Amino acid sequence: MFKPHSPLIKLLITVFTLGLTIYLLMVFADHPQAVEQYYSQGLYRGIALVLHTLFNWLPFSIGDVLYIAVSLWLLYVVFSIIKQLFKKRFKGALYTALRLVIGIQVGVVVFYLFWGLNYFRPPASVRLGLTDTAYTVTDLKAVTLVLIDSANQTRQKLSPADMDVPNDSIYTSAEQALKNLSDSSAQFKTYYPGVKPAMLTFVINYLGTSGYYNPFTGEAQINYQMPVYMRPFVACHELSHQVGFGPEDEANFAGFLAGIKSKDKLLRYSAYYTGMTEFMYALRAADTTSFKLFKKRISKNVMADLKAERKYWEYYEGRLDAVSSIFYDKFLKVNNQPQGLLTYNQMITLAMAWYKKQPQAGR
Repeated sequence: MFKPHSPLIKLLITVFTLGLTIYLLMVFADHPQAVEQYYSQGLYRGIALVLHTLFNWLPFSIGDVLYIAVSLWLLYVVFSIIKQLFKKRFKGALYTALRLVIGIQVGVVVFYLFWGLNYFRPPASVRLGLTDTAYTVTDLKAVTLVLIDSANQTRQKLSPADMDVPNDSIYTSAEQALKNLSDSSAQFKTYYPGVKPAMLTFVINYLGTSGYYNPFTGEAQINYQMPVYMRPFVACHELSHQVGFGPEDEANFAGFLAGIKSKDKLLRYSAYYTGMTEFMYALRAADTTSFKLFKKRISKNVMADLKAERKYWEYYEGRLDAVSSIFYDKFLKVNNQPQGLLTYNQMITLAMAWYKKQPQAGR
């Protein structure tokens, strides 16, 4: 018999308590309006203010340091369990395994409390008044043409000097773009936005990742080595996560909106370039003939950028990318994004609804 205050009983009680906490968080997540009122517009804003004030001024990523430390701790714990099992120290292995479970549970609780519940707020289409998301192939072609022409025009205005800017300048322009949106809409409320270079860029290149948001520290990080014309939009995308846009399609749309409203030439091109590629992807699936015709309309400089981007990612392609994609796809589906990785391409419905309300936007 185990004593009521034995270490095992205490560990089991902790596991149960944390498990119950996670269950209650998921019950709360099933009520989008409550999530919006009490979390996204309430608790999260306070958490964001604290995290952004603490960490965004630092030139390096505290979150990356945390990830590295946790990874090393996980390896140590797993090794310890295996070692204890080989030595037939089953009780010690059980205790260590329970501590590992507790560590994972704490991580899950912190994830949802610090940011993750934003996945479960009402969709951006409702919050931004963009509910008219139905569109025809004719609508798709019309907006695709607008985006191609906009990408061509903004690319033409870029000089070699504009394409050779330091990353710090890119981060600053993206931060300002989000601040401008924050001034015009409460849905983009931001307190102290900040973008950082990812310390793990050498790893995420092989994962096929252009950027990521750390929900534990509130830091937005980008791959600082990818082609320069991709970085400004990605910075806006990750900053949109920082603002509270959870789903990838919503962050894509928010980043696009911030970009095309910016006065920064490179950021505007980056946003139109990304919007164009997303819409061309959708057009290829809907109307192959129009896709081939529209492709000829893309300027030589933009086409060269598309080829350079493809060549960049092809260099890092491999099994690591495929494995990470599988895990991330599952992660998105668990967190209220049933389309998985395809969610990234769903920004089109939001953009179409926005263009319907502002037919001259981007011209």
